[in-house]
Amino acid sequence: MKKRTLLAAALLASPALAADLRIYPSFAEVRQPVTSTGTRLDVTLPQAAWENVLAGSLDLEGLPFDAATQTLQANWLSGLEGQTVYLRRGDTTEPVTLVRARDLLVKDAQGRYFNVRFEELQFSAPPPLNPQSPSQTLTYTLPKAGSGTLTYLTRAVTWAPRYTLKASDAGAQLGALADLRNTTELAYDVKATELYAGDVTVQANPQAEAANFAADSAVMRAVPAPSAPATKIQSQGELRGLTRYDLTTPFTLPANSVITLPFLTPKLTKFERYVGLTTYFNPGPQEGTLNRSYRLEADQRLPAGPLTVREDGRLVGQAQLPDTREGGTIDFTLGDDPDVEYTRSVQLVRQDKDTKGNVTRSTYKVTYAFESSKDRAVRAEITERIGGRIIIIDAMTPVQNQGVATLKVDLPAKAKLSRSFTVVIANN
Repeated sequence: MKKRTLLAAALLASPALAADLRIYPSFAEVRQPVTSTGTRLDVTLPQAAWENVLAGSLDLEGLPFDAATQTLQANWLSGLEGQTVYLRRGDTTEPVTLVRARDLLVKDAQGRYFNVRFEELQFSAPPPLNPQSPSQTLTYTLPKAGSGTLTYLTRAVTWAPRYTLKASDAGAQLGALADLRNTTELAYDVKATELYAGDVTVQANPQAEAANFAADSAVMRAVPAPSAPATKIQSQGELRGLTRYDLTTPFTLPANSVITLPFLTPKLTKFERYVGLTTYFNPGPQEGTLNRSYRLEADQRLPAGPLTVREDGRLVGQAQLPDTREGGTIDFTLGDDPDVEYTRSVQLVRQDKDTKGNVTRSTYKVTYAFESSKDRAVRAEITERIGGRIIIIDAMTPVQNQGVATLKVDLPAKAKLSRSFTVVIANN
């Protein structure tokens, strides 16, 4: 038992776990090479790492086995029970016997038992990281020796892109960074790394979710990418609706860390600024200010992530980009624009009724009056969604259930303009 405890302690103190990573937005697949010279293979990891492993995801590839057993091992401190440790209180230090590691019960030279704090103890040898944390050992019984790959899914390692839109009167550029996050005490020495963007559903793990919540609440350190050789992210195309990216060089993902790497530099094929409003039809009046809005199209697929917008180097807002295909249109708003006001009025032009007096068809004239106090021209766009059994907007083809009325107006500087559209709603 003491030999197995020392093995676990050595693994706990290991600086990094050599493994390949396939990282998804909310989890990662760890692929750890393993080798056995006999018919038994032991793999030991800290309890904090095992708590993030998704149940049922452990697998051993390329190495047949007859059975696998997972057992909870005692922590490093338990291996010192019955031995002498040192108790420091104030300016004095005295030898004591560690009786029970679980609640730090010790016995002094006078035979008195009492509990202490871990911070008060000193040891003859340096303790490993998290000396009070247990570990889990996975034991495989093999028909013969060989090498293979231990794989499992963990919530502890994730990645996410984040974007910056830099705009000015000369145009706009969109750039992206990738944040690789490790929320456990276990570091990874990674040779091959793949990043996947897209929606992937895996089995829930309540323990892992709780651990991630706690990790997100803690302060994590940002780790700069290695200076030589530089790690770059390259797109490897589409995989059944997912997008795959590869990291070109090995790197180390430290414990409790975030590594940030340059990601995409897509070319914008469309960039528009406008003030806009999206609303639903109602027969009552309405007024307010329009929103500061943007419209983008890019020559690459863009994974979902937060977007920071800077105009002339100044922060003007943040938004969330959805997963967007190559050439897909992205519309987002950053808040109100007090320089452009609107007043909406609705006039009931006609109303048809059946023989019982029930309204069967209503015709409305909707008018938007705009007033801009800006020193430059601006595009205003209104989108109004209209519900009904049959809807006719201006002279457009009738549609069922829901129609969309759109106004696009180029407002000159310091200008007032009005635009109208007609809506016919048939109720039966």
